[in-house]
Amino acid sequence: MKQMEARITGVSIVATAVAAVLVLVAAPRGSSIADTVFAQSRASQTARGSSPSSTQNGTKLAAITVDYPEDESIFPPEITPPTFLWRDASIAATTWVIDITFSDGSAGIQTRSAGERLRIGEIDPRCVSPSNELPKLTPQQAAAHTWIPVAATWEAIKLHSKGHTATIRITGLQGEDSDQPVSRGTVTIETSEDSVGAPIFYRDVPLIPSKTQTGVIQPLAKQDLPLLAWRLRNIAEPQSRLLLTGMHTCANCHSFSADGKTLGMDLDGPSNDKGLYALTSVKPQMSIRNQDVISWSSIKDRTASPSRIGFMSQVSPDGRYVVTMLRDKKAELPASYFVVNFIDYRFLQVFYPTRGILAWYNRATGEKQPLPGADDPQYVHTDPVWSPDGKYVVFARAEARDPLTPEQNLPEYANSPDETQIQYDLYRIPFNNGKGGQAVLIEGASHNGMSNSFPKVSPDGRWIVFVKARNAMLMRPDSQLFIVAAEGGVARRLRCNIPLMNSWHSFSPNGRWLVFSSKSRSPYTRMFLTHLDADGNSSPAILIDNATAANRAVNIPEFVNIPPDGMVKIDVPAAESYRLIDVAYELTAKGQTDEAIAAFKKVIELDPGNAKAYIYFGEILLWQGDAAEATRYLQKGREIDLDSTQTEINVGIELSYREQFNAAIANSDCKSAASYGKEILAVVPDDTVVNKALARCASKQDSQ
Repeated sequence: MKQMEARITGVSIVATAVAAVLVLVAAPRGSSIADTVFAQSRASQTARGSSPSSTQNGTKLAAITVDYPEDESIFPPEITPPTFLWRDASIAATTWVIDITFSDGSAGIQTRSAGERLRIGEIDPRCVSPSNELPKLTPQQAAAHTWIPVAATWEAIKLHSKGHTATIRITGLQGEDSDQPVSRGTVTIETSEDSVGAPIFYRDVPLIPSKTQTGVIQPLAKQDLPLLAWRLRNIAEPQSRLLLTGMHTCANCHSFSADGKTLGMDLDGPSNDKGLYALTSVKPQMSIRNQDVISWSSIKDRTASPSRIGFMSQVSPDGRYVVTMLRDKKAELPASYFVVNFIDYRFLQVFYPTRGILAWYNRATGEKQPLPGADDPQYVHTDPVWSPDGKYVVFARAEARDPLTPEQNLPEYANSPDETQIQYDLYRIPFNNGKGGQAVLIEGASHNGMSNSFPKVSPDGRWIVFVKARNAMLMRPDSQLFIVAAEGGVARRLRCNIPLMNSWHSFSPNGRWLVFSSKSRSPYTRMFLTHLDADGNSSPAILIDNATAANRAVNIPEFVNIPPDGMVKIDVPAAESYRLIDVAYELTAKGQTDEAIAAFKKVIELDPGNAKAYIYFGEILLWQGDAAEATRYLQKGREIDLDSTQTEINVGIELSYREQFNAAIANSDCKSAASYGKEILAVVPDDTVVNKALARCASKQDSQ
């Protein structure tokens, strides 16, 4: 077939190479064959799109199975060209003719493809670890052929399939210069008239499992935290924009106000050290400063609750409030969450709350308080989200329980029967200016023998999309997306669900698109789009190409109501103290204590509320033999973190008191010995050495 250049509706189509770095990408195109226009009547188009199983002379054709896109897929009008994937049952086919016909009666397009095999995309060498594996093709993927439409062809396809169907017929030919068909398959697609209309903010993470620490939500080891990144994706562009990386602390769940002007994000220590939460204005050049950060444990609280961290916090649509999950006044942190890190990088963690109440924070007054009606300690209340008008909150609830029993075995994989079993139901409650009210069960998303969680309310307030799984919440291998009317009803499984994990979803501002994450293409999570019509029906999943390296994962994608250039860079000077702590800790390990002390002093100067800095500093002073000064810093760390059960604080203080106790005994200073001994016995009541020394001291004082 001769190469030619043609014009389709004023758009020049030329053969061009398309470079794309995908999770799984087509090999370089090499010398491409120009797309060709062919004029046909509507009847002829229909005949070509019918995928006959035999040729006109009766020769039977082998089947071509189109794996992507799925039949009846709907694409956004601004999205970049996808990679078509198919498997050919004929071993004789060496080249493929691709005919595109349109139901709107316009001229069709024809092109040829060499059907390059799928290959693995870019690898981030920093994320290669003994605890994970490099991505590899499944047998089905290894058998697939690919075609990426050149840009002008894709624009023509989208133009003529907007509100109509485009039929892509793929015919396998035997021999590069032959016109003898040996196989055939078709797929129909459509382009929506609804644009996505907003970029997607998401977290880009390495999957490097770390050892489990009881009660600690920490899937990454401390040294890997700087590999976390946050990106913004405009689907009209072939790549995402890197906004933030290199932090030495863990930031994760985030949310935006409806107008896209306010960002809320968990900004935490590597082991839930402080329960920090950032609230800041969204603009192209952003900086999260100390004054933009609150600590759930230190802000004003009308109930004097010692709650230490907020979980899955959500900014209200108008940006005035934050609703969050706090552990209740009686529950210790390790007794509030079931947490296990797995060595299997594919599902490297399971965590979910088993105790907790909902509370809200007022940005204007700086106060937080429980939300009445969602604060009963007999239940765990979690996953709160706002209605678009801010008048009510939807959340998940279950009976509260201990995360672990004494005889319970820790699970070794996700969805193991050894997991603590819990099934949440969805409720809605009026916000009522913070006064709350009666929580009402949402029919269709409750009492269905499954766990219902992670609700999201559509921008028009009509629908709730939620996750259904056998147990718990988030990142479940069997998690599926369901939709139900906001007031309750019959829940429907969305068509966009793909085989392995469907979660972390978010509505576009116009409510016509949903973005979500799935592991169906790779253990390294990808994000997908689906179109939702006015009746809540969804279309097959559309992959968002080139979101990250092949050996990194995408999670927590969220549409932001801003223009594509509304966020360009995020700096976090509020997290600088965590970097300095890591530096100081490394200096200490190398024996460079003077330099480490200087670094800790800088941390305290930048962040006077950083308990870790005082603790580590106190330990260094203790090693240097300055027990009195060590005690001062260790006590300060404990005062800041009263809610903590950190062993190193208690042990450090005990050791420092013991040093001073021994010195007092040696100097026959019985008054000081009694004071220090009292502190030691408060930690170790049956310490016979201290008790005997105090008895001798008391006897000596009596004899005098």
